[in-house]
Amino acid sequence: MKRVPHLNVPVVIGVTLLVLVGGLIALFARTTSGGSYPEAETIGADARNFQELSDRFAALAQKKGAVYAYAVLGRAQLPPNTDLHLLGHTVGDELYKQKGVDGIADCTQDFRNACSHAIVIGTLNEYGGTKALSLINDACRKAPGGSGAYTMCYHGLGHGVFAFYGYDLAKTVDFCRKTGTAQYHNDEYVQCVGGAIMELMGGGGHDRNLWLKAREKYYDPKDPLAPCSTSVIPSDAKGLCYVYITPHLFEAAGANLDIPKPEHFAKAFTYCDRLSKDTPELRQACFGGIGKEFPVLAMMRDIRSIADATDQQLNQMREWCALAPHKEAYDACEQSIVASLFWGGENDSKAAIRFCGSADSAERPACFQALFEEASHYVAPKSNPAAAFCAQVPGEYQSACRTKLSL
Repeated sequence: MKRVPHLNVPVVIGVTLLVLVGGLIALFARTTSGGSYPEAETIGADARNFQELSDRFAALAQKKGAVYAYAVLGRAQLPPNTDLHLLGHTVGDELYKQKGVDGIADCTQDFRNACSHAIVIGTLNEYGGTKALSLINDACRKAPGGSGAYTMCYHGLGHGVFAFYGYDLAKTVDFCRKTGTAQYHNDEYVQCVGGAIMELMGGGGHDRNLWLKAREKYYDPKDPLAPCSTSVIPSDAKGLCYVYITPHLFEAAGANLDIPKPEHFAKAFTYCDRLSKDTPELRQACFGGIGKEFPVLAMMRDIRSIADATDQQLNQMREWCALAPHKEAYDACEQSIVASLFWGGENDSKAAIRFCGSADSAERPACFQALFEEASHYVAPKSNPAAAFCAQVPGEYQSACRTKLSL
């Protein structure tokens, strides 16, 4: 089966978990003392809501610089279920104000590439439309991270394009199409549309009133799969649309997106089941989109610590997949968890390996096969990193790993 276009794990994270699916380890180790960053202990204290936290990080970035604020974000003691990706955007916005496009040199891949996302959005807003394309392309080529960082940069752009065009999906799709290149099989375009869908699911930070009107326009109370099921999303972008629509499916199932419950997961799977069996790729994308949410939910949205997920948390992810109505949905859900834990090779791979190792004997081979497939997209074949990765997997799967990575 053809894979859904890669987004470095289709998952990007928002307050409503639009992303996204898994997490990154912060560049800076989280400490209780905060080290030379005393704000790490206090910046989250008694914060009443996300906006207050965002305002505090913006003020810190203005006072001591955005790079310093990112270091604090990596260490900070924050309330449970805090969206670190969006906080990363807050700091990235300040970095753009301070350094412009050149600020991408100070970005890292932490917080799921929030910094580089903010830089390309800032470029779009400053230079406008097609005038920004060459600058954005150059910035995305400098985006930090592994082989998937370049195209994921366009995912971040999609958020900004949607807002730039007044939350008009048709205009956004037209702009995104201009970003595609033959070299990357137009993946820039698809990722850009995916970012716009994620913004529709849980954005609104640019103009909340226009965003709410867009949700009224593009959502259909009779069809939870809209707008992905409509003609406004071209066929070549529908896969990522279904990956990112998950929060809306939870909403349609009656969930409070702050803490959706297992019964909402179970019902969301049934919406994906409405897709025709003649479109297996779209069904896999939709089922997998649900799975992408589980690592972050299990970790209470702290994307800094996914590599250190406990056995209980890993088991919880799989138990939520078991709410799927049949094996097709369960398999897509589990594979999406694997991809999210691996996160394009940016994460420490031990969490993904432990997740597959904890599967029962019947499921374990397919789980490791999915992990090796992910690795083959992001780890250079015949390389030292490939050899190091395969050396970590259980002995009985090392041969298959080495074959997949051409060792």
